[in-house]
Amino acid sequence: MSITSIRLADDIDKPLESLAKKLDRSKNYIINQAIKEFLVRQSQEGSRWDDTLEALESIKAGQSIDEADVNGWLNSWGTDASITPPKP
Repeated sequence: MSITSIRLADDIDKPLESLAKKLDRSKNYIINQAIKEFLVRQSQEGSRWDDTLEALESIKAGQSIDEADVNGWLNSWGTDASITPPKP
């Protein structure tokens, strides 16, 4: 584990101190948890952005599915007449 020093503004440090006392955890623990969550969110956003770019390329290439076909497929879920997913 590495050590990194940071300076916290008063408007962050004071609520952080209160939260640490309330949760009976160290400020270090809370900061580490917050950074972990931030990194996960950033990773998800990057993945979503990649998915968005891929979807846009599909649209440009004419690979889309008609809304009525998608709705028909979705409406068949959980019925005896379930249909296969539509393809572009």
